[in-house]
Amino acid sequence: MSQRLLRLYVDSLFTSPYAMSVFVALREKGLAFDTVTLDLDAGQNQTADFIQRSLTHRVPTLEDGGFALSESSAITEYLDQAYPETRVYPADLQQRARARQVQAWLRSDLLLIRQERSTLVVFCGQRMPPLSPLAQAAAGKFISAAQALLAGEPDYLFGEWSIADVDLAVMLNRLILNGDAVPAELVAYAQRQWQRPSVREWVDLRRPVL
Repeated sequence: MSQRLLRLYVDSLFTSPYAMSVFVALREKGLAFDTVTLDLDAGQNQTADFIQRSLTHRVPTLEDGGFALSESSAITEYLDQAYPETRVYPADLQQRARARQVQAWLRSDLLLIRQERSTLVVFCGQRMPPLSPLAQAAAGKFISAAQALLAGEPDYLFGEWSIADVDLAVMLNRLILNGDAVPAELVAYAQRQWQRPSVREWVDLRRPVL
């Protein structure tokens, strides 16, 4: 497929982990794209122009020519099929399903961690108070699951890098970068993902002073 004009809409603070996931996928695929920032606090995602583009009125939203798509995992799955030369999901059917399982779990569960450890911790260096008892329980569940996924301390979840590694590393770093207790092997895994050039490009973006 010949490449059309790609445009990625992201938050102006560059703190959305979901926008980051799509940004990294585009960089890994070597695709040229324009980045359009929206000030969510000012309601720029609620303008008539953006609502025409985004079913959910949320970032990330991707435009590929005349085609627009929202929701990060839907976008990365689309990109892997539309531009398959460099894959961001495992080639094996069952491993690919497990990568999507990880993504779906991280997006649908662990709400208390997301609430008490926002991505301002990850991308802006903020520190937040100790976790509440309920959030501590959620963190324990998350850490146990991550340890099971990474049993044997592999470099990547599924034998080779996939976009699910970025999503898991972001969730781990919500805790790690706030100074919460995380097992050493999970810290090493998250640090390894954080050094990937496509990830560093997002992490190192200049952000407004809050």
